Amino acid sequence: MTVITDHTHDLDARSWVLGSENHPDFPIQNLPFAIFSSGGSKKRAGVAIGDMILDLEAAADHMAADARKIGELGNRPNLNALFACGSKAMTTLRHAIFELLTDGGKQAAIEPLLYRASECELYLPFDIRDYTDFYTGIHHATNVGKLFRPDNPLLPNYKYVPIGYHGRASSVRVSGSEVTRPKGQTKAPDADEPSVGPTKRLDYELEMAVWVGKGNALGEPIDIADAKNHIAGIGILNDWSARDLQAWEYQPLGPFLAKSFHSTVSPWIVTLDALAPFRVAQDARPEGDPQPLDYLFDDDDQATGALDVRMEVHLSTAKMRENGEVPHCLSTGPMTAMYWTVAQLITHHSSNGCDLNPGDLLGTGTLTGDTPDSVGSLLEITNGGKEPLTLPNGETRTFLENGDEIVMTAYAQKDGAARIGFGECRGRIAAGPMG
Repeated sequence: MTVITDHTHDLDARSWVLGSENHPDFPIQNLPFAIFSSGGSKKRAGVAIGDMILDLEAAADHMAADARKIGELGNRPNLNALFACGSKAMTTLRHAIFELLTDGGKQAAIEPLLYRASECELYLPFDIRDYTDFYTGIHHATNVGKLFRPDNPLLPNYKYVPIGYHGRASSVRVSGSEVTRPKGQTKAPDADEPSVGPTKRLDYELEMAVWVGKGNALGEPIDIADAKNHIAGIGILNDWSARDLQAWEYQPLGPFLAKSFHSTVSPWIVTLDALAPFRVAQDARPEGDPQPLDYLFDDDDQATGALDVRMEVHLSTAKMRENGEVPHCLSTGPMTAMYWTVAQLITHHSSNGCDLNPGDLLGTGTLTGDTPDSVGSLLEITNGGKEPLTLPNGETRTFLENGDEIVMTAYAQKDGAARIGFGECRGRIAAGPMG
């Protein structure tokens, strides 16, 4: 099926905002949302355009009545109420914002409502009540499975059901927040009993964040054909992991303290409207793989439910920053590595009657590609810590050390469409004991 685009995706569209034309992340075709403040002002919703942020609440006064009522919800300290309006309302708002920023006759009124992004502070975009992390990256699941089960890397349920676990929402932080090395129980293979101390195998996971917009009532599952209307947008997620804690604690109930100490998200919400030109068919399943069960299958979702987004992860060590060296690119990979679509995640999550709420966070799981340069974690890069990575400056890493900074970015780009980006998801490991 053909994905519907409109005038807001026009490659030739231009904003009067200086610096927005051909901006690598935030041209007029993107218009992502965030929560910001400036000069000690209150937290409120903003929209990125080039290197500026548009104050949504203030701009709403210049919109037509239907969009104005929606835009006025930008006066909140989170985006929950705004995106709870649903996908149709957000499309109406997008069109109104696009008009304000492209109509030269409105420049005099709107320009004072723009703030330089470098002078603003960004916050968690939503009040997150719940966080679920999925395991949709089949190449990652296979790589990790081989470390522990060489002859049977994928368990029998993997290709039938989207695997996930309920994470800890309270420890989700916005990009730029410092990460404290967690402590916990570990047990060496030759030890008689476990010990407690800081993790020695701290890792990152390259994921994308799926944010819920309109929710569903308890007991009323979301149909696969309607799932896309419940998605607020997409961001970047770093699901920090303590691999040694995880190895000891994960059986029989799965991740716990190895994951709950910190998760980092990017501040900008890129809407599905903005991503319309980059919707692609879900990869056909290999011969012999089962087709999704009926409640997870929709022709339109299979034809347009995947997102052609590229992700990158860079490492900067304390020594590299001291010497003025650029961060080292560890990997780059595709969001199309997901074995399940975003809509399938929403549908399966609600299929038992679970109620999703505006601002709920869903992680895709680590999105490793099918090539050696597209793996999404150090666990995979170093073969479980057995093969250290040598950086350009001669330093080596098996897992992250104190002072290391991980920077994740993502973008969508193709011929005939403007490139749009997601900003960055940045986190630095604090100084402290290594173990």
